[in-house]
Amino acid sequence: MLVSIPEVLSKAEVAAFRAEMDKAEWIDGKATAGEQSGTVKKNQQLKENSALARKLGDGVLDALARNDTFISAALPLKIFPPLFNRYAGGEYFGTHVDNAIRIVPGTPVRVRTDLSMTLFLSEPEDYDGGILVVEDNYGTQEVKLAAGDLVLYPSTSLHHVTPVTRGARVCSFFWLQSMVRDDAERTLLFDLDQSIRSLGAEQGIDHPEVVRLSGIYHNLLRRWADT
Repeated sequence: MLVSIPEVLSKAEVAAFRAEMDKAEWIDGKATAGEQSGTVKKNQQLKENSALARKLGDGVLDALARNDTFISAALPLKIFPPLFNRYAGGEYFGTHVDNAIRIVPGTPVRVRTDLSMTLFLSEPEDYDGGILVVEDNYGTQEVKLAAGDLVLYPSTSLHHVTPVTRGARVCSFFWLQSMVRDDAERTLLFDLDQSIRSLGAEQGIDHPEVVRLSGIYHNLLRRWADT
């Protein structure tokens, strides 16, 4: 399941992020690449454990905690601290699969990467190229979203970022371990939850069918979730 979520950050929040990032020191993006992905990765990123990266990452996590669509789609259990990258001057990231396990730096915490996420911090008209291309069971999908929008997709997917030939593509990227490991089960729960919300808005949350469907949702979640 690939889900695009608009306005995770407001335009004002994006502008505040960029004001700090544009003055920051960027390092080689290979610093956080795995053995295979490091051979096809050419970009820049903020130093992973810098004060600025931690500050901005906390801002991203706060925004996600307020976003009902994100919670419904991801059912997060553990989230790897957000990272930040930049592509310019022909930089790209070739086809790869994300590492299955990420260790949070400086801790013993391990995160199984069920979902990968990209939060766009550049407007699409500000750069050429830089398209996120995701290959999954439903074919190849191309993603280039407005600043402040987020896309999440299964970390099992082959994906790449095409070369940026004009301007700069700035994003936050990170991974999470979901309470529901299986993508098909997670997709069913997301679709059911969205239908319940839509029906509840039309009929009221105390309508018998809304109550019945809510019970089905929570019983499925109880069956499938790890906590």
